[in-house]
Amino acid sequence: MDPILDGLIGIACLFLLLGLRMPVAFAMMTVGFFGYWALEGLRSAGGVLLTESYSAVANYNLIVVPMFVLLGNIASVSGFSRGLYDAAFAWVGAFRGGLASASVLGCAVFAAVSGSSVATAVTLGKVALPEMKRLGYSNSLSTGSIAAGGTLGFLIPPSTGFVLYAILTEESIGRLFMAGVVPGLLLTALFMAAIWIVSYRDPKAGPRGTAVPMREKLSHLAEAAPLLGVILISIGGIYLGVFTPVEASGIGAALVIVLALVRRRLSFDKFKEAVRSTLSTSAMLYTIVIGANVLNPFFAITRIPATLGEGLGALDLGMYGTLAVIILAYVLLGMFMDGLSMLVITIPVFFPVITALGFDPIWFGVIAVIVIEMGMITPPVGLNVFVVRGVAGDVPLATVFRGIWPFLIAMIIALLLIIAFPGIALFLPNSMFG
Repeated sequence: MDPILDGLIGIACLFLLLGLRMPVAFAMMTVGFFGYWALEGLRSAGGVLLTESYSAVANYNLIVVPMFVLLGNIASVSGFSRGLYDAAFAWVGAFRGGLASASVLGCAVFAAVSGSSVATAVTLGKVALPEMKRLGYSNSLSTGSIAAGGTLGFLIPPSTGFVLYAILTEESIGRLFMAGVVPGLLLTALFMAAIWIVSYRDPKAGPRGTAVPMREKLSHLAEAAPLLGVILISIGGIYLGVFTPVEASGIGAALVIVLALVRRRLSFDKFKEAVRSTLSTSAMLYTIVIGANVLNPFFAITRIPATLGEGLGALDLGMYGTLAVIILAYVLLGMFMDGLSMLVITIPVFFPVITALGFDPIWFGVIAVIVIEMGMITPPVGLNVFVVRGVAGDVPLATVFRGIWPFLIAMIIALLLIIAFPGIALFLPNSMFG
């Protein structure tokens, strides 16, 4: 049988298993193992399963994941997220839609300690949604701002999306983290602009909050300062070359634990809850990496990535035309798949095409993550939308989806700006290693 046909059958089986609700990690392992068995024999397939599984979990760089996840979980159970939100509201709450803008700012800062989109949306949603409801914000704006703000956890470092991308492509985690900083700040600003526009057009949707005296603003900022300091030490240390990303993750986790203990906010039960959540998240991510490592050798021997590259080249669309096709594929997949699943399945296929066209792989990592972020809030899957719907309780799902459209437009604008001006993503990583 033609290896390419075998590869296409494998892809079809993969999507069938995903459609049957098999976890993505086990779907990839199943297709990779049995596909390799069909082409190279049981002994070779067993060897791939063993060696690739071991090499995946033995990867030193993956330590970044549990350490930064632990950092975010400790910050969450210790109540630091509330301090971030209160500080953001004190400074921007008096503007139109100020409470929603404070929620986005809080999401951006919490993203810098959690690295998780879902964790960011859940944590800030529990704090912000009751306040916005109390002040009369429209359900669509309040839930939309939290769902969109939560996606920043996938872009602003330490991002699990960037860690996975780095593992799959053998790029630098440190460079990818730095590449996400300016785009993350840009997207945060565009989200806040979208909130202001919605509130300007409909003042009842996002009423102004009460102005806070400067002394109180500074007091709230001082309350949030220790956690902000942990973020600056971790991410700033990577930029300055003082720490590797792995070292920064360990130092950040240790600092936030000490901070929580000093402030007497971390009981043994809360610590146990944070560790249990960290183990669960880390096990899920490690299993996904193993699945991707088992699937990739099967893709390699079927020549699917090379064939796809040749097919796109034959269309003669040029660099940016081909990029547009890849982005469109991500948008379509995002309607039916979660972000991590998309990343591990598509990167081995699209990455060789991107590098052959001469695009910077770090820059493409940012593009891919932003497009995957869009999938987190688009119907019919929109994982963040369902998460926020669960936190909001009585808000209809259609209302949440209606609320995300201004933020989707903001994401498209950010994407176009980064494509037109690659330096937005590449300035920090290039200066870091310049």
